[in-house]
Amino acid sequence: MSLFDAAPPNASDAQPDKTRPLADRMRPDKWEEFVGQEHILGPGKPLRAQIERGDMGSIILWGPPGVGKTTLARLIARVSHSDFVSFSAVLSGIKEVKAVMVDAERSRRLGRRTLVFVDEIHRFNKAQQDAFLPYVERGDITLIGATTENPSFEVISALLSRSKVYALGALSAREIAGLLRRALEDRERGLGDLGIEAEDSLLQQIAIFAGGDARSAYNTLEAAVAASGGARLASQAVEDAIQRKVLLYDKAGEEHYNLVSALHKSVRSSDVDAALYWLGRMIEAGEDRLYIARRLIRMAIEDIGLADPRALEQAVAAMQAVHFLGIPEGDQALAQAAIYLSVAPKSDAAYQALNRVRQDVAQTMAEPVPLHLRNAPTAAMKEWGYGEGYQHAHHFERALTDMACLPPSLEGRRYYLPTDRGIEKRIAERIEEIRKARGK
Repeated sequence: MSLFDAAPPNASDAQPDKTRPLADRMRPDKWEEFVGQEHILGPGKPLRAQIERGDMGSIILWGPPGVGKTTLARLIARVSHSDFVSFSAVLSGIKEVKAVMVDAERSRRLGRRTLVFVDEIHRFNKAQQDAFLPYVERGDITLIGATTENPSFEVISALLSRSKVYALGALSAREIAGLLRRALEDRERGLGDLGIEAEDSLLQQIAIFAGGDARSAYNTLEAAVAASGGARLASQAVEDAIQRKVLLYDKAGEEHYNLVSALHKSVRSSDVDAALYWLGRMIEAGEDRLYIARRLIRMAIEDIGLADPRALEQAVAAMQAVHFLGIPEGDQALAQAAIYLSVAPKSDAAYQALNRVRQDVAQTMAEPVPLHLRNAPTAAMKEWGYGEGYQHAHHFERALTDMACLPPSLEGRRYYLPTDRGIEKRIAERIEEIRKARGK
């Protein structure tokens, strides 16, 4: 059996009811339409392998709302040719459970399998969960429980030990935007018969603010389309639907680079308030936080450098905090770093020093390393003059020598020209002190 080739045995040819919510109408009824969860459903991954083997023991699907837990259970039932029975832990009790179990036991004797799906299984109390145990053990049913809570704490240990737990992740903004585009184009189940045009940036905004929840995104799109009142999805309608301002921000387009440029140049100009504003714009538009952290690290290197060496430490620490804390707690680390970089003394001397070196490397002959700077690990190399004349700095007063380290043609070249700002002023004084000592 192939997971993605299996046709749903009980798929209906009836026209979908357009009065049902868009999220329900667009629920995938075949594997090709299912989006996300590649870590468990991709080729060779554990759940996919389990389904393709036809070895469907009981499982617990653990993940946030709107990521496909119910849909996945329905698709598994179709692939395994099982009767599908759905329970809601909010509405069902032990009486309903036992009634279904009797039917399931009868079906097993007739050669039919029953898949029981329990939504929000964490809401079932211990006694209700216990009611499933004997039927799971005898193989009368395949139990699939769905929960948004950690099953280690919310599912009884006896049931947990008889089930395989699979963690589902939130859908990415790209995946959700793709689902929304499909809904706008689908004439049978979606909104395709309305002929609505929508900019990718608006669908991206809906996807970002859905927070990985496809159901929420569908609901927002449906409300925004209804409020647009025309053949084009209106920005104002999307703002009203998500109840916040839609920010123009295309991660692959010009506005993305415009905002990054504004942030960088505000930090370079030591305008802390402007830097915070542009940072806030990027955060609220859903920019990848680690991308922002990388840009802040670059600013620390390119625009501050050795005028304040701690700027790089602060930027790297912010990146680590963002990676460790995630959203939204990590956002404050980005703000803290942006403030520090804005008020730090500025210097691009180290940045320009490397540029000058690269220019010389590109435009001058690549001279051999002077013999006195080469190691001489063998006797033959010593005979050839390797290492001859090398002056070990620690053997000299103040650890200073008059030994030349540049190739002869570049002798006296100065690449690093420190400023008189911040710590770089002290560095400049130290360099001058070294040069005077060598001159003596």
